[in-house]
Amino acid sequence: MGMRIGYGFDSHAFKAGVPLVIGGLAIEHSEGLAGHSDGDVLLHAITDALLGAVSAGDIGTFFPPSDPRWKGAASSVFLKTALEEVATSGYRIVNIDTVLVMARPKIVPIAGELRESVAGLLGVQPGEVGIKAKTPEGLNQDHVAVAHAMVLLESLSVPEPVKKLSATADVDEVNQVVESLVEGVRDTSALGRKRPAFDADDLT
Repeated sequence: MGMRIGYGFDSHAFKAGVPLVIGGLAIEHSEGLAGHSDGDVLLHAITDALLGAVSAGDIGTFFPPSDPRWKGAASSVFLKTALEEVATSGYRIVNIDTVLVMARPKIVPIAGELRESVAGLLGVQPGEVGIKAKTPEGLNQDHVAVAHAMVLLESLSVPEPVKKLSATADVDEVNQVVESLVEGVRDTSALGRKRPAFDADDLT
């Protein structure tokens, strides 16, 4: 069975007057994270890790910050698209490990809630999600939140009848069978799927 790994990284500065959302979880704090979307640094890093694992580009490929449609958008939308790319590539998540680097708020007291939130969004068990927190000692990043994410994927086994079908059926028939095996496939063409060019100054 084939395995793939993916790595994602993101960072956002704190900003007054916006809500703080990390891992899809609203957190009570005096400042939120600046960004074109909701600034969810953790989901952005996980999204990039998933996309990278299946060589599908990155978050800016699908959701360029120059596109007004994603202004203030919930980062769960980005994550869902990455999950679709993983599914249509024939893989599933084995586990995800993440590190949040920030001076405040403290993550340890809410790590369990974060794990539950991320696991729910990914459709995996909480025990398959790692959430760790570090402080940016000596990095001069006290007003910045940084997230690192690693994901391990495994290929989905193809039933033997499908293998036999692929040897004799035409392309349309095979496509129909494959699509029937993947739940929740949606057309992502309207989201700018695999746009070749995007702004390198990614504000998402």
